[in-house]
Amino acid sequence: MKRRDFLASASAMALPVMVNGFGITSLSNRSSLVRSLMGTAAAATDRILVIIYLNGGNDGLNTVIPLQYYSKYQSIRTNIAIPQNKVLTLSGMAEAGLHPSMTGMRDMYNQGRLAIINSVSYPNPNQSHHRSSDIWMTATDANQYANSGWAGRYLDNRFPGYPQNYPNDTMKDPLALQIGVLNSTSLLGPQSPMNISVENVNNFYALLNGGQGLASSDLPCCEAGEMIKHVRQQQLLSTGYSGQIKRAYDAGSTKATYPAAGTTTELSEQLKIVARLIHGGLQTKIYFVELGGFDTHGDQVTASDTTVGTHANLLKKLSEAVSSFQNDLVLQGTADRVVGMTFSDFGRRANSNASRGTDHGVAAPMFVFGTGIKRQMVGVVPDLNNDLEPPTTSPTNENQEIKMQVDFRRIYSDILRDWFGAQSTVTDSLLFRNFKTTSLFSNVIETTASGAWPDRSIWSAGRPPGVGDYVRVNPGHVVAVGQNITVRNIEVEGGGELNILGNYTINTTG
Repeated sequence: MKRRDFLASASAMALPVMVNGFGITSLSNRSSLVRSLMGTAAAATDRILVIIYLNGGNDGLNTVIPLQYYSKYQSIRTNIAIPQNKVLTLSGMAEAGLHPSMTGMRDMYNQGRLAIINSVSYPNPNQSHHRSSDIWMTATDANQYANSGWAGRYLDNRFPGYPQNYPNDTMKDPLALQIGVLNSTSLLGPQSPMNISVENVNNFYALLNGGQGLASSDLPCCEAGEMIKHVRQQQLLSTGYSGQIKRAYDAGSTKATYPAAGTTTELSEQLKIVARLIHGGLQTKIYFVELGGFDTHGDQVTASDTTVGTHANLLKKLSEAVSSFQNDLVLQGTADRVVGMTFSDFGRRANSNASRGTDHGVAAPMFVFGTGIKRQMVGVVPDLNNDLEPPTTSPTNENQEIKMQVDFRRIYSDILRDWFGAQSTVTDSLLFRNFKTTSLFSNVIETTASGAWPDRSIWSAGRPPGVGDYVRVNPGHVVAVGQNITVRNIEVEGGGELNILGNYTINTTG
């Protein structure tokens, strides 16, 4: 072991690092690693979150294709597999590629503005659309229920007493804004909704026009329908926010080119509005938009070409809308204030069905995007040889599920703590308990358990540290090192150990 490399930044604080049973000194609390750690949770009061709901349960394996296990991928979904030569490859990430319709998001990944979180779900998953989406929105365990949403609880904690005495001089704008058919439980506070909600893009423009032209697809006919329409119009106007929203919309503009929308329910139209409101100075903290149609049990692809079809069209809409939105933020100069995320009801099975589709499953990838992310791959692409349940098929059960690697509430925790700057104790309370970080907004990978260095399960990012990472070994964790390692720096907390098993080199590049 090259002691000088490992000790390049060492100074005051001695901590145990074991080399064949002999201790050496590790890094100090003045190291660049510790300074980086201290900076990740700094509160930023003007930061924004955009939530994109992929309604119906997105097929993860045809979204992020596991190139590392391509032969197995092809064998378990012969009738829908994307040809290997059509998969969009990612810079520096040979294990995975994107669906060929996702060129915009591929470019975002290559620019460092898109993160892929692999195999996201929750323990004891439910495969009912209604119940599973409720679990995602309330952030409960599968056997628990809550009458409020995770984002709504955060806003209620940050802006106590809402909606009484709001708007006020401190917060003149709506806390959250939703555009879409679904009235999301995510934004429901303990006492009341924390958001203004409009059913579609047309109704948003009606709001700007004093409520004129307000429409709804679910109104009954005649007088009853007109009465409901009037009540909804008054609800929108009585919030006290319509003027603020109109002022921001009029003050803002779109700087990027968005795809032409076929209907006003298109995701691109929703995100175009969000971008304009952000540019116009609206201080809304959370936006919620959606794209439906992901329940692809049949005809997910065409019989003649698996790269086109229903799912390809959906992913194209997602990719074009998100990449246009991100480009808009960059051109506005607001990109550093905004992060976005996708979620869906659940994933879909590893194997396809006979109808050129996929049935309800367990785990699937999430996307988080923006200039604020520090990590572009959390977890690893599903190991189709070892990470399926059940491990083997039988004549009576040919279905296999993708195992969960990352609990979705770990992503929520990172967003609340590391993006919005909420205190750890507050985040734990809002999510009902502590969830370990994924290091999504940090260049530090830390241990979550003891084990061997290559074991992905002991690292916060779900994969071993790389050459660009700072590393922290947490108290009580012992990490066995049986190979040469190059990282930026290593911090060993008191009670933690690095156990070097032989004549191996730990190089730190600072």
